Amino acid sequence: MKKVFVAGHRGMVGSAILRLLQEQDNVDVVTRNRKDLDLTSQSAVAEFFQSEQIDQVYLAAAKVGGIHANNTYPAEFIYENLMVECNIIHQAYAAGVKQLLFLGSSCIYPRLAQQPMVESELLNGHLEATNEPYAIAKIAGIKLCESYNRQYNVDYRSVMPTNLYGENDNFHPENSHVIPAMMRRFHEAKLRGDKEVVVWGTGTPMREFLHVDDMAAACIHVMNLDKTIYSEQTQPMMSHINVGTGVDCTIRELAETMKQVVVFEGDIRFDTSKPDGTPRKLMDVTRLEKLGWKASVSLLDGLELTYKWFLDHAAELRGLRGEG
Repeated sequence: MKKVFVAGHRGMVGSAILRLLQEQDNVDVVTRNRKDLDLTSQSAVAEFFQSEQIDQVYLAAAKVGGIHANNTYPAEFIYENLMVECNIIHQAYAAGVKQLLFLGSSCIYPRLAQQPMVESELLNGHLEATNEPYAIAKIAGIKLCESYNRQYNVDYRSVMPTNLYGENDNFHPENSHVIPAMMRRFHEAKLRGDKEVVVWGTGTPMREFLHVDDMAAACIHVMNLDKTIYSEQTQPMMSHINVGTGVDCTIRELAETMKQVVVFEGDIRFDTSKPDGTPRKLMDVTRLEKLGWKASVSLLDGLELTYKWFLDHAAELRGLRGEG
């Protein structure tokens, strides 16, 4: 029986990993709420690992948010994320944990990275300024795992997801990402009987989206790969693995699909006075496919699953938490 700690089990990705692990007979899942374990506290994290005798760690805990949140709270984003990953990775090593999976973000790649983005693009150019503090924290997490592997011969792996969405997403009107923000906007417009929904920009930028259940499945797949097989795909280049669908769509296509899912009867109007952002962000998932995993949830199916969850939790989402 493996004793597995899911750090960040109440977040979108952590909760999806937790659901999948709980379906396995040979896994004893360990979780802690924030009030029971402050992951920014070195002493508290050390005490936890020394007492629990953990075999595997999924490091999904993070402070996350959209452009507005990253611009407004840059100090919190870099400090909290650095503290959490430093404490967990180091104290896991100190307690003899041999396997750990660190979850990063596609924002680690340069703003003008070659498309689709391959793992070797890391540190090959300037980061997007709006989320640079968060990206630097995530890059530090990758390098922590690489360094502990080199010096201490542990097996700490990193996965870099594309844009994620799904159950337990953050639907805050200002601090959320594009899919939950757009879903809420279309839903509220439908309830009000609006004749149109306004979407920022021209609708031409291309983005890739991965349902969180696929992300969780990929994490468990990568965690449990034979070390030799994993190393063949991650060395001598970068030690992290991209996780995505390998397929993108325009923001216009996303909006049209969202309109269909929400059953909004009005029109979509694009506010071209608003910025578009990066023209394209697509992950190269060649390595992951060579390791035997491909995404299975289509965008339409994923949005339908997410909207059903949104409707089921509409009452509690009225308050809407400000963090993911």
